[in-house]
Amino acid sequence: MILPSEPAPPLSPHRTFVVQFRAETDVAAAHLVGRVEHVVSGQATTFHTLECLLAFFARMLTERGAGSPEVC
Repeated sequence: MILPSEPAPPLSPHRTFVVQFRAETDVAAAHLVGRVEHVVSGQATTFHTLECLLAFFARMLTERGAGSPEVC
């Protein structure tokens, strides 16, 4: 017997980001360059690597926008 699946929890605006990639971004070569903004807090930073982009996500998701963003 297949039970109906649980409805997905609503998406939180506190977990919303805007990511802009510069023209020189080459995903195939793992060269990511751009700007990311946490929508709710308005904090933004530039990034030059995937690691920097992910670090900003992690910081905003754990701190919920506390403190100033670090440039990476």
